[in-house]
Amino acid sequence: MAIDTPLSLLGLSTTPLELISFVLAMLTVWLNIRQNHWAWLFSIVSSVLYAAVFADSRLYGDAGLQFVFVAVSLWGWYQWLRGGDAHQPLQVSVLSRRGWQVMLLCWVLGFLLLSYFLRRFTDTDVPHMDGFLTAGSLVGQFLLSRKKLENWLVWIAVDVLYVGLYIYKQLHLTALLYALFVLMAMQGWRQWRKSAAASLPA
Repeated sequence: MAIDTPLSLLGLSTTPLELISFVLAMLTVWLNIRQNHWAWLFSIVSSVLYAAVFADSRLYGDAGLQFVFVAVSLWGWYQWLRGGDAHQPLQVSVLSRRGWQVMLLCWVLGFLLLSYFLRRFTDTDVPHMDGFLTAGSLVGQFLLSRKKLENWLVWIAVDVLYVGLYIYKQLHLTALLYALFVLMAMQGWRQWRKSAAASLPA
């Protein structure tokens, strides 16, 4: 059976490639919630596989995003292990007011640039949604790499919208994955908020 051969799983249309990517992505988020640095290894592998899945569905923003994820994952892996004070493991922290402003500005600028590029130079039929969610995912991944608590809020917002996009694109298994991501991101928010509170001076 070829890796892109259509198959049905629990009534959902998928492919072996999408199924493998699904499992690795779930494992990545599960390890992220537990602040286990091996999450970045699984993130790299699942990102490469999902690039092929998204390119086949003409979600070019998402496909290109996966390669950015590979690079950011390597950086994030280092950050988690050596990005703290005196090159110690990084601890969970929260964004400042200025951090929130920079995050939102980067998201808006990323959306404008990506949606223009996708509309002008590709044949995607969803340039604006693809651009908006790609920009948001980049922001979320950066915040995750720096162990910022707010990364989970970004992922909740992004993942809810991704569910609708992937249903539209008939990537039903991936739509289910992102619905599960919403629940996992909520759990990640709760657990990381406890870690952030514990790290504050008494």
